[in-house]
Amino acid sequence: MPHRSPDVDDPLEDFDPRRITLDGVTRTVQVAGRGPAVIVMAEMPGISPHVARFARWVRDAGFTVYMPSLFGRDGAVATVEDGTAILERACVSAQFRAFAGGGSSPVTTWLRSLARLAHEQSGGPGVGAIGMCFTGNFALTMTLEPAVLAPVVAHPSLPFDDPAGLEIAPDELTEVRERLERDDLTVLAYRFRGDRFCRAERFAAYAEALGDRFVPRELPDSAANPRTSPFFEHVVASPHSVVTAHLIDEAGQPTIAARDEILAFFGQRLGA
Repeated sequence: MPHRSPDVDDPLEDFDPRRITLDGVTRTVQVAGRGPAVIVMAEMPGISPHVARFARWVRDAGFTVYMPSLFGRDGAVATVEDGTAILERACVSAQFRAFAGGGSSPVTTWLRSLARLAHEQSGGPGVGAIGMCFTGNFALTMTLEPAVLAPVVAHPSLPFDDPAGLEIAPDELTEVRERLERDDLTVLAYRFRGDRFCRAERFAAYAEALGDRFVPRELPDSAANPRTSPFFEHVVASPHSVVTAHLIDEAGQPTIAARDEILAFFGQRLGA
């Protein structure tokens, strides 16, 4: 994969921006690659160059990437002001449940339909899904769609006001646990130990709810890239994005090991 600077806007010229209508809602989905489908859901504040880099790694590992545009400007390096405005709009959007007591985000229904469509279009035994930060828990909720076989929950940050909250309706969480047991599935999950948005209490709640179907990975803060964009430096302000903004792209780094484990997980479950 050619080197691209994560500090400048990414034109995403190697992705096909498709307008996809599901459940009466039309969204842009950036699509690239061949092979079984993987849904890559961007972290806040959108499909940044770091998120696009991760999506290309998934593509180059033998998958068709479906990367829905859920907020922000695709390919942009957000400023502090723009990123904060995007975050504030998402927090009050009817499509997301950013705070405790709201249950599952309504957008997950659309994402489950996208997974079903991606499976129909790309074939293979099923679909992988990875959510990050604001979308982190969406990959878990998406396992209610039978096509989803490989869910990855990366630094899930919702709900913001409850460190032990899981941003999923109780009845859906029960259905997810039953699905994982019935189909012998596991959920990979990643966080930095000092992450102030995805704290240890949240992973403990996942473990209590899902048992050994939940496979957590906690990285030391020293493994995080200290050089990030202004939004991550000033707004996120802690080690957070394991396979995107805080990944150190060097052999032997824990974040690269996490990336490779995720790609292997998709390969094992989807047969790429």
